[in-house]
Amino acid sequence: MPARTVLQQPDITRALTRISHEILEANRGPEGLVILGIPTRGVVLADRIGRLVSEFSGRPVPIGSIDVTMYRDDLASNPTRVPSPTRIPAGGIDGRTVVLVDDVLFSGRTIRAALDALSDQGRPRAVRLATLVDRGHRELPIRPDFVGKNLPSALSERINVRLMETDGAEAVSIEDLSIERGAE
Repeated sequence: MPARTVLQQPDITRALTRISHEILEANRGPEGLVILGIPTRGVVLADRIGRLVSEFSGRPVPIGSIDVTMYRDDLASNPTRVPSPTRIPAGGIDGRTVVLVDDVLFSGRTIRAALDALSDQGRPRAVRLATLVDRGHRELPIRPDFVGKNLPSALSERINVRLMETDGAEAVSIEDLSIERGAE
């Protein structure tokens, strides 16, 4: 069974626009904000959200990325991960509100790793989480503050996020992996 598309480019744009407005509202403006993406697609989404927040507020908002590779708890079972650069904006994160951005929130383990990585970079005043898709199935007590779309899914399904900058296409789809396994 082919993947079922649940969000297309206009839906993604609308979700990111809404998230950007919600971030500004929750923070009462752009002051003290830093937006950090989690590689790979979280960095693209953070760049887009950062540009929108800057556009809506009329003030530049620092954008960067935080690599979580060496902080993951699954390195033993998946040692082939290649680290990405961590880019902390010039003003740092101390005393600032950091918005972590990722494409899909699933178990919460990537976000836990991001929090550990963040603590090595400084001490933010607060940390918020923005995610394009929340699919449920949390293994840790982590929840997003800003969500583009809640997509309840089965454990046998995979959420695929495709972005123009990384994939040459723009869509979110759900793929049922149990059907593929059943055919073997």
